[in-house]
Amino acid sequence: MAGNTLRKSGAFRLGSRGQTVVQPDSEAEVARILGADSRHEPPFRPRGAGSAATDCNGTPVGTIIDTRGLNRIGPVDLQQFTVSVQTGVRIRDLASELAAQGLELEGSHDLMDRSVGGAIASGCIGPSIGTDGGLFASQLCSARLVTPGGNLLCVGPEKQQLLSATRLCYGLLGVLTEVSLRVRPVRPFSASHRRLGIDAFAANADKIARSRAGVKFFLMPFRDRVYLDLRRHDEAAEDGGSLAWRLKDWGESTVLPQVFRSLKHVVPMAGVRYRLVDELSRLTQGLVNNRLVTRGSSSALQPSGSARRLHYSTWVFPASDFGVVARAYRDFCVSTHESSGFRCDMPAMGFRLSRDTSALLSPLFDEPMMALRAVSTQQHGWEDFAMDFAAFAEHWGGQPLFNQSRCLTPDHAQDTLGARLQFFRKIRRRIDPHDRMLSPFLAQFFL
Repeated sequence: MAGNTLRKSGAFRLGSRGQTVVQPDSEAEVARILGADSRHEPPFRPRGAGSAATDCNGTPVGTIIDTRGLNRIGPVDLQQFTVSVQTGVRIRDLASELAAQGLELEGSHDLMDRSVGGAIASGCIGPSIGTDGGLFASQLCSARLVTPGGNLLCVGPEKQQLLSATRLCYGLLGVLTEVSLRVRPVRPFSASHRRLGIDAFAANADKIARSRAGVKFFLMPFRDRVYLDLRRHDEAAEDGGSLAWRLKDWGESTVLPQVFRSLKHVVPMAGVRYRLVDELSRLTQGLVNNRLVTRGSSSALQPSGSARRLHYSTWVFPASDFGVVARAYRDFCVSTHESSGFRCDMPAMGFRLSRDTSALLSPLFDEPMMALRAVSTQQHGWEDFAMDFAAFAEHWGGQPLFNQSRCLTPDHAQDTLGARLQFFRKIRRRIDPHDRMLSPFLAQFFL
């Protein structure tokens, strides 16, 4: 990485790509970067943790606005049960601060290393319990936004359409600098675990779709196994603390990926290596889920989930039809491996997601959905697999997240989002008539 410091905001030039990265530490600095007198070049793209699976937070030319310098957490309003926080704060740090006060976030989430701003402006999902929002962005009450022209725009309930567009805006309306989020007292839950075959899982898919339990699952197509994690609010359950959940996450998201990467060098024979991979995944799921975690709360869930260490692609499917999708995904993985030799070495992960109309571009707008995330540590062959997985998703009615669904086509985005995408484009053009926030990747869908 070539470059030299240009100013206190931390800007530096990446000569090989013609790209500048700036790290403002105040809202005023963001306004100067975007303002008419700025010496920085468009397109401008805000970036938090940089965990997106697509190029939505990058640009080959122009300016990346790194929000990590906007890292202050404000006081909690116990009258309104809201917290004000700058958008560069990591979800993990915010959750820890709230837990110390007996509070937790309302919205669903995983990938706790994500920034708050990134989780609001792009798809952030997790298992929904009861009426909990299916999107992290659903808990947004108000926001301070620096527009593409460098002006401050305050968005609140009195601007309901704009607030709905700000959630999942993918940085196209400007740079979020500070937000107010709903919080609540910690609500403990009980957790139970099931192991079943994919056909049995598929047979119960409709029941799972209608359940008020939070559902997270790991699907192993080559072992014909699904491991279910079922969570229900239970005031009688004591908060299990974070240690057990951290051990669970350490096994699933840190130990296994590192071991699987090492196996590529130690066990060059693919057939033997994949048998070891599947057996280690099975043992980890059986030990961690069944023995360690039987109760907890959102304040205790602090998985690292650092997606930057892994290759992944997420699509969401109608929950009512997911039994068919689960069987089809198993067959898809097997046939892809037979034809190309590639297969994901990590189990697929998924969540049940509540219907959520809070965001104009919500993929959960019409009905409850099931997310399915393919995950692999392997680079070679991954891109072809991601393209085939996108075609699979299109065939089975998959809805996209622009930051997580790789190889999405503009036609499919238009087909699935329809009039809501058209309406968002009108709002975007009104706020950014000169396309200052529009990167080449996002121009495919939003121009």
